[in-house]
Formats: sequence, structure tokens, C-alpha cells
Amino acid sequence: MPQYLIYFNQQWVGDHSEEWFRSRGPLANAVVEEIKAAGAYLYAGGVVEDGPIFSADATSGELLFTDGPYAETKEFLGGLTVVDVPDDETARMWAGKIAEACGWPQEVRQLW
Repeated sequence: MPQYLIYFNQQWVGDHSEEWFRSRGPLANAVVEEIKAAGAYLYAGGVVEDGPIFSADATSGELLFTDGPYAETKEFLGGLTVVDVPDDETARMWAGKIAEACGWPQEVRQLW
């Protein structure tokens, strides 16, 4: 079955109160549990905003590690879910449930 990446950029989240965010956690966790129960779950997690950030680049022929973040970056990954489902329609359904639970948009891409 194809695997799909469902994700959001942190900038899509918007400004909300701490109480609002706390209210979304149980909703999002319930969707993850639903995905697990359906046998489609591979991974789900959020990205630590202020954790260590670095990149690895070997395009010059030599491996170069660079510390980040980069000021020119306007968007960055906020969280992701990977599902193993039979088709685009099922991936769309899970993305919709995640978007409703979280309260912000999700993007979907099929993985190789």
C-alpha cells in the first residue's frame, strides 16, 4: 500500500491561547488512536521549535554540516503523520480528520 506524509508548517497554526492549544491535544491524540486502530499508523510527531537545528549538505562533493536556523526561512515543519493506506481518498480522509482536530491546515504528499 502507498504511504502518505500528512504535515503542516508551523506558520499555519496561527496565534491561539495556551488553553486553546491544550484543548486540541486530546482531539489530535484521538485521531492518532483512530489511525492506529484502522491499522494505517506508521508515525506521528511534532517538531521541537527551539531544539538543535542543523543541516547536512554533500552537493559540493564534501560533506558540510551547518548550524541553523536560517533567517531567510519563512516556513518550517511543525509536525507530521505518516500513514499506510490503500489510496489518495483514504489519505485525504485522515488529513481531514487531523486538520479538524488540530484546527489548522494539513498538506498531503505520497511517499516513494
